[in-house]
Amino acid sequence: MLPLVLALAACGGPDDPAVVGDVDPTAAYEVHAWPLPATEGSAQPDMAMTADGRLLLSWISSIPGRRNALQFVSLSTNGRWQSAPRTIAVGETLAANWANIPHITATPDGTLWVHWLQRIGEGYAADIALSRSTDAGFNWSPPVLVNDDGTATEHGFASLWSTGNGALGIAWLDGRANATDADATAHQHAAKAHEHGGRGTQVRAAVFDANLERSGEQVVDPLACDCCQTAVAMTARGPVLFYRDRTDDEIRDIVATRLTDGTWSEPKPVHADGWKIEGCPVNGPSAAADGNNVVVAWYTGANDTPTVLAARSGDAGDSFYPPVVLEQGRPVLGRVAVAVDAHQAWLLWIREDANGQSLWLSRRSPDLQREYQRLQVAELQGRGNATGFPKIVLRGSAAHIVWTDVADGTPRLHGAIVNPTQGS
Repeated sequence: MLPLVLALAACGGPDDPAVVGDVDPTAAYEVHAWPLPATEGSAQPDMAMTADGRLLLSWISSIPGRRNALQFVSLSTNGRWQSAPRTIAVGETLAANWANIPHITATPDGTLWVHWLQRIGEGYAADIALSRSTDAGFNWSPPVLVNDDGTATEHGFASLWSTGNGALGIAWLDGRANATDADATAHQHAAKAHEHGGRGTQVRAAVFDANLERSGEQVVDPLACDCCQTAVAMTARGPVLFYRDRTDDEIRDIVATRLTDGTWSEPKPVHADGWKIEGCPVNGPSAAADGNNVVVAWYTGANDTPTVLAARSGDAGDSFYPPVVLEQGRPVLGRVAVAVDAHQAWLLWIREDANGQSLWLSRRSPDLQREYQRLQVAELQGRGNATGFPKIVLRGSAAHIVWTDVADGTPRLHGAIVNPTQGS
C-alpha cells in the first residue's frame, strides 16, 4: 500500500522517472509506485548496481508446499525489466530468514555474485553458500561454502564487495567458537570471548577469486553482537566494514574497520552510544560512500530511547563527526538503509505506532547537516519482524526503494522510485 504515491512509474523510455538530467537536490522530490516482477511469497530483498548501469534485484520466494527459491531479475538502463525472474538456487535447506538475507552484487568485470544460507538441522544453524555467474545470471557456478569450519553453528549476516581484480571480498558473522554448546543457538550465548579464539560470535572476512578459491581469511573481531547485519562502504581508500560490536560489559555499539594492504584496522566506535543490552537487537547498520565521504546509519536503544542515528566521515572512515538524530521515540524500529552520492545522502528507516508500520526517507546534504526533505514512502499492512529490512540504490538522480509487506499472512515485495517533482 502506497498512500503517498503521486504517480505511477512508467517502465523505461522518456517517461522513466529515473531518466532525468541534473537537478537541484534542494528541490521537492516525489514518490512513484515502482511495479516489481516479484509475486506473492517474495521477501528478503536485496539490490545492487552493475558497472554498466543495470540494477539487480534479488529475493527469496517462499510459497507453502514448495521449496524456497532464491530468485533475481535485472533492470536495464532504459528502465525495463530484462526478463522474467530467474531462479539461482532452490532447496529444502535454503533458509528464508527475515533479517539474515542473501546479497547479490556485481564485480567490474561483469561477474554476478550471490550468497545465501543453507540450514543445518533445526534452529538458526546455517552455512553460507557462495556462487557466481559470468553470463548475466543465466547460469550459476556450483556453490562453495564461505565458512569451512564444519560446525553446526550460526553463520551469516554477510557483506560483499569487489576487490578490484575480479575477485570478491566477503565479511560475515561466524559462530564456530560456540560449537561446544551442543544445544545452543547464537541467540542463547551466556559466555563471553576474552581473547582470540574464545567463545562468542566472531567477525571473519576472506577473498574468493574467479575459481571460488578462498584466500586471506582472518578474524576481524573475536566478539561481536550475534545477529545484527554487517555493512560495507567502498571508499576511495578501500572497503570500510561496519558491525555491532559486543564488549565484555555487553555494550553493543556500532564500530568501523578498514581493510588496508590485506589487514583490517583496529575496530573503532562510530559513536559511543553506550547501549548496554544482554541480547542481540537484530538491527544492524547500513553504510554507503562517495569517494572518501562515508555515511552510516544505525539503530540504538541507549538510555531506553529508541533512536535512529546517522554519522559521516570525511576521511574514509578514520574518524566520524557527531551523529545526527533522524528520529527518536517508541515508534522507531530502525531497520535502516543508506545511499549517498555527490549531491545528497538518502536515509531510510521503519517506524511502527498504533496505526501500523511506515517507511520513511530523509534526504540530506552529503555532510548530513541539512535536511532537504522528509518523505513517507509507504504505509505497510504488516507488523513486527515480517516486514524485514528495506533496500535503496541510486540510479541517476533517482532512488529505487524496495521493501517487504505482508497482507493476509502472505509477504510480497513492493517498490518505489523517488525523484524530482516534474517542473522542479
